[in-house]
Amino acid sequence: MKRAHDRNAPACAAIAASVFVALLTVPDVRGAPDAIAWERAIRVASGEAHRGEWRQNDSDYRWVDDPAVSIANDGSVALAWIDQSRKDVFFQGFGRDGKPTLPAAVNVSRSGSTLTWLPRVLVAPGDPRQVFVLWQEIVFSGGSHGGEIFFARSSDGGRTFDAPVNLSNSPAGDGKGRLSEKVWDNGSLDLARTEGGAIIAAWTEYEGALWVRRSNDGKTFEPALRLSGDAKAPARAPSLATGPNDAAYVAWTVGEQGSADIHVARSSDGGKTFAAPRVVATTEGHSDAPRLAVDRQGTVHAVWAERTKGPAYEVRYARWKGEWFEPSRALPRGDKESAQFPKVATDQTGKVYVLWERYGLEGSRASGLSFTVSPDGGQQFVAPMAVPEIAGGALGTNGGEQGMLAQKLAVARDGTIAIANSTFRASPPSPASHVWLIRGRLRAGK
Repeated sequence: MKRAHDRNAPACAAIAASVFVALLTVPDVRGAPDAIAWERAIRVASGEAHRGEWRQNDSDYRWVDDPAVSIANDGSVALAWIDQSRKDVFFQGFGRDGKPTLPAAVNVSRSGSTLTWLPRVLVAPGDPRQVFVLWQEIVFSGGSHGGEIFFARSSDGGRTFDAPVNLSNSPAGDGKGRLSEKVWDNGSLDLARTEGGAIIAAWTEYEGALWVRRSNDGKTFEPALRLSGDAKAPARAPSLATGPNDAAYVAWTVGEQGSADIHVARSSDGGKTFAAPRVVATTEGHSDAPRLAVDRQGTVHAVWAERTKGPAYEVRYARWKGEWFEPSRALPRGDKESAQFPKVATDQTGKVYVLWERYGLEGSRASGLSFTVSPDGGQQFVAPMAVPEIAGGALGTNGGEQGMLAQKLAVARDGTIAIANSTFRASPPSPASHVWLIRGRLRAGK
């Protein structure tokens, strides 16, 4: 197993040429670090911080990691994460008051003997009883790499889950997002729900293909569609988003290319079929880890990480208005930072929220989270701020021991923000791992 985040840049050909960078306008927002009123952080789960040698499913791994967060219209939060010592996905809900909705975390995967990584969770916006979880399980099915994609649903707010269903059933190493033969992220998968209630799952495999499966109700799934990808240009890091009029979108990047670009395909029938993919922007830089969100007006908001020259990545932002995406713009970051693995969300007023992993230029692990918001639908963003309490300092580095393609940001229609993170500190005197949740809101007048 190789972790793609054990590098500041992918193990790809060097990217030498520079591209024109259209700098994003950043308003002079006085007190931008105080633009968000954060609540007290919640420690959701804790564990050891022990990583033994890789021995497939007999590996001695003991930590908690890989949080995924979703939020309903009423502000209730659904959170899923991994406990490596138990090799399972766990779920807990939180009410608007921050209190757990269940007496104890619920075991979703119930495998116990198979390494289980990087879930996605969805709560139906108007009905928090409906919860859906997707994850990667390291089942060795006879191929060169282990990995299958599993799904489970709950109709009682996460108190119980149906038996997990294997959506991939292949020997191709499903859930791996390959950068090169020896470098990849696990958790290369995503989950979305259409306005009509259909569930769409997407994932990539080590061998290169991008797959999509759809269900009308989360009980039975239609046959998988292969959208893109092959061994020479393996699809990686899919992101799903849905919008008005049964629109659905999937974005991804590709591995094995030093100048990889972001691809997007659109569906007008709720994910039953997709039009031919198009490239958002052709650049000489390396573009990675796209994420999509769609607002109530149907505008698609895209973010991704891009490296043009030097060791640092920056977060790029673009909107699809009219026929295609506008030219992308760079979100500001610190001079000595690399910004990677961004997330994006919107609320009912059109505000756009962006979160990303904050790396140093020399370090190989993310040590914080940065956050910004656009009050005007993506025209301008406030100066980025550090997310407090749940990253950095004595907590150690951000988690993501098996990859950084996690679902860490959710925003309710009223603008309530939910951010999840995991932290990992292996050094004495207090080695530990934790899963965290913090909520907040944009202050009035910001």
